[in-house]
Amino acid sequence: MKGHVRRRGTLWCAVVDLPRDPATGKRRQRWLSGYKTRRDAQVALTEVLATLGKGTFVEPSKQTVAAFLDDWFQATSSSRRASTNATYAVVIRTHLVPRIGSIKLQALSSQALNRLYCDLLDAGSAPATVRYAHAVIRKALLDAVRWSLVTRNVADAADPPRLTRKQTRTWLASEVRRFLSHVQGDRLYVAYMVAATTGARRGEVLGLRWFDLDLESGRASIAQTLISVSGDIQLSEPKTARGRRNVALDSHTVAALRAHRDHQVVERALAGDEYADADFVFANEDGTPLHPDVFSDAFQRHVRSSRLPRIRFHDLRHTHATLSLGAGVHPKVVSERLGHASVAFTLDTYSHAVPAMQETAAELVADLVFA
Repeated sequence: MKGHVRRRGTLWCAVVDLPRDPATGKRRQRWLSGYKTRRDAQVALTEVLATLGKGTFVEPSKQTVAAFLDDWFQATSSSRRASTNATYAVVIRTHLVPRIGSIKLQALSSQALNRLYCDLLDAGSAPATVRYAHAVIRKALLDAVRWSLVTRNVADAADPPRLTRKQTRTWLASEVRRFLSHVQGDRLYVAYMVAATTGARRGEVLGLRWFDLDLESGRASIAQTLISVSGDIQLSEPKTARGRRNVALDSHTVAALRAHRDHQVVERALAGDEYADADFVFANEDGTPLHPDVFSDAFQRHVRSSRLPRIRFHDLRHTHATLSLGAGVHPKVVSERLGHASVAFTLDTYSHAVPAMQETAAELVADLVFA
């Protein structure tokens, strides 16, 4: 690689010879202009030649952040879950493009991102929403660096708002028992029961097929999940690699599932040819899959009518984890049942249950010593 400096009017320029165009074979040059002295131009030339030698040179471009995000979203969408794509699209359309879309990608700075985060907070966005926007632009810029569109990821030096972890809302064992007693006459009673006794996510419960259950050995295989994407129902892979797992079922849940299967046989007979048999354990009366949002709404109505402390359906998962840890179940077992990436994540998420484990451990060891 080579180049030279030359004077243009009252200023100096650095002229860099780039590799020939691979398509046409034509010679290419890059002009860096606007330097007041020959020395400044020479320094700039040296820096560009160094990046060319290392293979880190980035071709100048006028592409805007908006244009890049559009290209990036299309190019990478196949590697994400449909639900994630739907969320990314909303973040890009409503938060990123209106505020930083007109900035040239190569001119985007950490300061511009910090201003973006402040604007979003001032507009009433929650800190968690702003952090999610940060995560999206950071991931996009990571690919921009990999594709040699920019030299560095400016999001790494930006400062999104910090989150204060909120205590998860959970029920006591007695409250879970009261709720299940309250909904026992509902046709989805067993779905609520499975969620409470396994810690499965909503989509995992609704995605269960009879094929996934072995009631003889009391096991459930979490192999797919039913999700809502922009209001439409879709089947998807479990949320994480460890989300595909095998979960033990207790005898009460197994008995309830057997009774539920018998009831479903009656519904299938009543529907006749109109029954859409997709093997779902929990479905509408005609066999069609339950809509996740409708299912959650039904749960909330039951919670209100039960007069128990208000929780979300997902909080049944938190409840299962908290009760398990509080009962002395090994954290690794709890982590495997929940499909977490690691035991450390489980303990960090449910740290409020750890003190009870410490007290139990202290008493157990003391009983061994002083018995």
